[in-house]
Amino acid sequence: MKFIASCSCGKDSLAMVYKIMEEKLPLDEIVFYDTGMEFKAIYQNWAKLTAYAEQRGIKCVTLRPKCPFKYMMFDHPHMSRKDGVTYYGYSWCGGRCRWGTTEKLEAIDSYCEREDVICYIGIAADETNRLNKERKPYKRFPLADWGMTEADCLAYCRERGIDWIEYSELGRGIDLYDILDRVSCWCCANKNLWELYNIWKYLPTYWEGLCEIQRRTNRPFKSNQSIFQIQERFESGYIPRHRTREDNKQT
Repeated sequence: MKFIASCSCGKDSLAMVYKIMEEKLPLDEIVFYDTGMEFKAIYQNWAKLTAYAEQRGIKCVTLRPKCPFKYMMFDHPHMSRKDGVTYYGYSWCGGRCRWGTTEKLEAIDSYCEREDVICYIGIAADETNRLNKERKPYKRFPLADWGMTEADCLAYCRERGIDWIEYSELGRGIDLYDILDRVSCWCCANKNLWELYNIWKYLPTYWEGLCEIQRRTNRPFKSNQSIFQIQERFESGYIPRHRTREDNKQT
């Protein structure tokens, strides 16, 4: 039997992997899927985890997409089922068109769906919808077994000196979990306005990356607004309110 942990190097999966090693549970491999569009802090945490794990005899594996992310965004030919027309590129990944997420999950599942494999998945105890969706015979959810919520996972990481610090031209370092709800790909179209405002304000290099993508696609980024229209709102003084998960349930 081989034991594999899937780790995105966000707060939940990092908490899971480090606690697995701390508890000395069986673990043979750790798998990280690199979209090529991750924040620098994610790559830094993967490098630290790799060094820590390999000292303990645990293999670390990086999976990658079959084609570069931006090729899939702008150049990949695909025929529309709706009108039979061939289009090039899927544009933004997010909303109903989560093509990058689909490929990521399929790649990880394909790697783990081998005979005599148990795969640890880092879904927190309070993410009940995701826990229900991800059920497969070979998958295990240690965070749920331990009763660790998303907040618990972030606290666990920070207590052990794990952070997600990004530095910008502004000359200051900022932890991504102070300005983002989820540390997904920096170009993920599922980011809310509060997260986008913080990227625009604190991380101008990543914001320019979003602008660069928008220049190459006609598809709006969010709510029928382009990145440029969203930027105009921010420049005019609009500051989005941070809506918590509980706020969203009430609307």
